[in-house]
Amino acid sequence: MYNRLAEYQVVGRKLPSEKEPVPKLYRMRLFAPNDVVAKSRFWYFIKQMRKLKKASGEIVACDLILEKRPLKVKNFGVWLRYDSRSGTHNMYKEYRGMSRVEAVEQMYADMAARHRSRFRNVHILKVVELEKNADVKRPYIRQLLDPKLRFPLPSRLPKSAGAGKKVFAANRPSTWY
Repeated sequence: MYNRLAEYQVVGRKLPSEKEPVPKLYRMRLFAPNDVVAKSRFWYFIKQMRKLKKASGEIVACDLILEKRPLKVKNFGVWLRYDSRSGTHNMYKEYRGMSRVEAVEQMYADMAARHRSRFRNVHILKVVELEKNADVKRPYIRQLLDPKLRFPLPSRLPKSAGAGKKVFAANRPSTWY
């Protein structure tokens, strides 16, 4: 599956000066389509939190973060803040996916569908992998944790013969077993 977003670690600081020759480093983990947007989001958030902007600062590093176990299905908790038409709201949501990026993509799609919020209006505060099943709070994720979970296949078609298969049959196939 092609991911629209990627996770970046951006490290930036204030430009060195005589007053402060070794400035403090600031690190952020951001989800963005590419490194240019990740750097831009870094400056957007750092300007809100510290007295630092792009003109008086520099990016030290911008690294792509890859998933450690990309073939394991995991549960994720996402803390977010978003701006709606009526105000700013905090939320906690849970998703099930193969990576943090996949969970965040699900979250953006979910927020767009349920709350009509855009990418620019959703600020991700924290994304955590939920290690224990007891940590899962939401019932729509909890129902998938049953080890005996099975999905019924009520309407199955018989396997066709392949090369010798007829285009038309005299009677309808039985799909109920």
